[in-house]
Amino acid sequence: MSGRLSPRALGLAAALAALAFDQAHKFWMLNIFDVAARPPMSLAPFLDIVLSWNYGVSYSLFPAHETLTRLALLTMQGAIIAGLAIWMVRTQSRATAVALGLIIGGALGNAADRITRGAVADFFYLHTSLPVGPLANYVFNLADVFITAGVALLVIEGFFLPQERRADT
Repeated sequence: MSGRLSPRALGLAAALAALAFDQAHKFWMLNIFDVAARPPMSLAPFLDIVLSWNYGVSYSLFPAHETLTRLALLTMQGAIIAGLAIWMVRTQSRATAVALGLIIGGALGNAADRITRGAVADFFYLHTSLPVGPLANYVFNLADVFITAGVALLVIEGFFLPQERRADT
């Protein structure tokens, strides 16, 4: 294998990097920058820095405020992560492994929040008055960015990389 990292090693590195960056950013935002004590800060006409606690999944669906519902959400999240990890370990595609690693690392970052804080800490408030449906208002964190980037990479690979070349990427 001529000195190149295996797909499995690349995926694991992506997962660990995504998890580490997400958790370091959340620690900094909550404990050093103290975002909870600050009013919303505008970075751009469409992007603010805020603190929002998400007790559910995307768009706060399926809120889990009680311990039992939070455990059910974590169990479901763990099963999904396990399935993605099996896929990552089995793939021969480096791009797929990196994509899955980003998704896994982001999911682990949000799961760590649920375990340690009872909810996921979100900081970036993307908003617009344009008629774009549910995307008009979206609050997210770095874990969500990594998950989205991983999904985008899987889609790009699926549409633009010929099947026979996927194992080489």
